[in-house]
Amino acid sequence: MSRPTNRQQAAAAAARQQAAAVAMSGAVDLSALKERADAQRQQSGRPAPAPRTSEAPHDAPGGNAPAGGTPGDSGGAVIDVTDENFESEVLGRSQEQLVLVDLWAEWCGPCKQLSPVLESLAARAQGSWVLAKIDVDANPRIAQAFRVQSIPMVVAIAQGQPVAAFNGVRSEAEISQWVGEILDQLGEALPGGEAGEVEPEPDDPRMVAAEDKLNAGDFEGALADYRAITEAEPDNIEAASAARNLEFVLRAQAHDPAIVDTAAPADVDAQLAAADVLLLGQRPEDAFDRIVGVIKVTSGDERTRARTRLLELFELFDPAEPFVVAARRKLASALY
Repeated sequence: MSRPTNRQQAAAAAARQQAAAVAMSGAVDLSALKERADAQRQQSGRPAPAPRTSEAPHDAPGGNAPAGGTPGDSGGAVIDVTDENFESEVLGRSQEQLVLVDLWAEWCGPCKQLSPVLESLAARAQGSWVLAKIDVDANPRIAQAFRVQSIPMVVAIAQGQPVAAFNGVRSEAEISQWVGEILDQLGEALPGGEAGEVEPEPDDPRMVAAEDKLNAGDFEGALADYRAITEAEPDNIEAASAARNLEFVLRAQAHDPAIVDTAAPADVDAQLAAADVLLLGQRPEDAFDRIVGVIKVTSGDERTRARTRLLELFELFDPAEPFVVAARRKLASALY
């Protein structure tokens, strides 16, 4: 197999982020928080928040920290967010600047490992993104809107919409790469963002056509195009990754969400469908556990089918993801 080019690696990363955005669009609804804030303003007679204007760079001499900024060397790069200021400090700010939402709690040990890493990176980001810290215990409505199942949970917000997320603890290098991929994908869409370096390699017109269909909502047409490219070029990482992600999203969206609660333990098809729904809802640990459970109680073709599906779902993520590593251990234990 040929070694992937830099452009292919970047495109594969963009495809992963795009698939995450598609999946999260059905799982996270932040409009309720905005509507609630609007209703509270109307009742109290307060005006709507004024549009945010570009601020002085966080490292500029004399630059003032934005309202809500956490005191300290990080300046306005780290913000404490509550129900009261979520609309302005997250939704409003995300129109001009990438916002990473850190959902945490005082009792959460892993949160105490992750938060300092995020804060350090935010302080050095030179305004390309800002960290919004939200205590899920003190702000349950926000946690409900994000459908938080486990913490720590980090969600990237751009132009008022979630575009990517991860759960659990990650290293500084992993987070830097993750944020870089998001900023590269956003390009110049946000005034505060910095587009990644573009290599002088011409775009593949077939990929451009597939992406146009995807952006227009023609998921089936885009998937057919990506599959055709992959069949013609098995080494095309960009097309293969996009096809793999789209296949999952379309399959998962076709399931009745109630299958999570109604799937019979012995019904392999129902359990695999439930795993899809859980994964689409940003619950990878629960999804993988469902399939591992099936593997434990089945044999022959049914066990092979469940194992194959689990391996396919692993391919949607970075193999270094902690929940993927943990699930692989559970799979090995279930098999042997």
